[in-house]
This record gives sequence, C-alpha cells and structure tokens, in this order.
Amino acid sequence: MLTINSIVLSLNHRSSACSIESDPHTFTEITLDNSFKPFSAVASAIEAKNGLLLSSAKDTDLIEQKHHQIVNGAGELFFKKGYHRTTIREIAVASGMSMGQLYHYISSKDDVLFLTYRHMQMIWYDYLLQSGLEDIKDAKKRLSEAIRYTLEFMIDNKDLILFIYTEIKYLEKKYLRVVLEMDDKNVVGFWRGLLKNADVKLPNGGDIDFLSNFISYLMVFLPLRGWNLKEKPNQDHMDFLTNFIMSGLGVNH
Repeated sequence: MLTINSIVLSLNHRSSACSIESDPHTFTEITLDNSFKPFSAVASAIEAKNGLLLSSAKDTDLIEQKHHQIVNGAGELFFKKGYHRTTIREIAVASGMSMGQLYHYISSKDDVLFLTYRHMQMIWYDYLLQSGLEDIKDAKKRLSEAIRYTLEFMIDNKDLILFIYTEIKYLEKKYLRVVLEMDDKNVVGFWRGLLKNADVKLPNGGDIDFLSNFISYLMVFLPLRGWNLKEKPNQDHMDFLTNFIMSGLGVNH
C-alpha cells in the first residue's frame, strides 16, 4: 500500500518558505486540490477496510470538500473551548451548514475528532510538499531535511498537536483502530521509507521499525514537552534534535 513517503517523493514541487514564525495558536486551514487525491485514497482505503463510512453521500470529491469545511470550522472552536465543551450545533454554525446538512456528512462529534486527526496528517504532508523535499536527490540529506521540516511543522502547529494527543484517546475503538493504522502507514511508514532509502546501517543490530517509531516520537517532543524548557522551542532545539538523531543513526550529514 502507498505510504506518505511514496506520495511526497513523486508529486510536483510547490515552493514555499518554511519558517517557525507562524502562530501555533491558530488552526491551520487547507484548501483541497488535486495533489491531495493520492493521500486521500490511502486514508479512504484504510477507512473502508475497517468499515468506517462517515458520509451517506456518493460524490467523493464533494465529501472531501465538506469534511474539510467541517474541520476548518470546528478547529477554531476546539482550540477556544475544548473538544468536550464544543457542541455539534456550534460546529454546524461554524461550518456554515444546517444541522441536517452537517449530519449528511458526519454522524457524530467523534467523526469530527477523527477528521481533525486526518487533517493534521494532511497539513504535515502539505508542509513537506511545499518544502521541496522531493527535489533532494541525496537520500541521507533528504532524511536530515525531513526531520528538520517536520520539527518546524510541529512547532508551527503546537496547539493542534497537543489537542490531538490529548483528545484522540476518547475516540471509539473503531476510530482508534483506523487512527493507529493511518499512523503506521502515513507517519511511521514515512520514516521507515526514508531510513531504507538512505541505507542507514542500524546500530547494534537495531530494528528499523523501532527506529521509525522512535523518530516519530521525537518529532512531537517539543510540542508535548516544550512547556518545561527554559526557553520557547526554537531553531537551536531543532538543530540539536536533528543532529542528535542523525548522529545516533551514524549518518554524517
């Protein structure tokens, strides 16, 4: 099955300056275009395999558009009020829909929380696309830059990451099963693919799945533990973590 790694490395480059100056308290919206279709296909295949059908509508493009409209509307409410205090009626108003229209595309608030997780993966994917990662030919350099870009993304979207890691545990089991599989295919699978492409010599007979999961965990260290640092997470922290990981892998970058 496709992973985000194969998608990112095959799509056309869309240039944009990546920085850590954006406001982490603002919910990042995205506009759907054709470059998201492969990613959506992966997510939809996982959802279908697990019997997760979020809409009764037949037009898949329209469903994607409406789902993002709902997530973009609900996101600001979640950040301001929290998931549990936000009502489904408030989500409908923020999404510019009636209650009837909203329930045509979701069946519960759990759907919205699940879609918010999916949204997080998609804006990370978009960030990597815009970084020009697929233009980097050297596999070790690509691994190093993927780490750096992802750390930038995590700082840029600190509140979203904190929200996801705090609230996702409340999802029903059917949603959690899909979330875990999407994480393995699209996140851990991304690092697994980069490590394989870079032909990293695993230290002490290390397991590539362990290392892929470990890197995934380190990527969210600053959003989850940055509150306990003397300084606000910054470029020096990102440089240290990037060097720490690459040195630990025995890669001279």
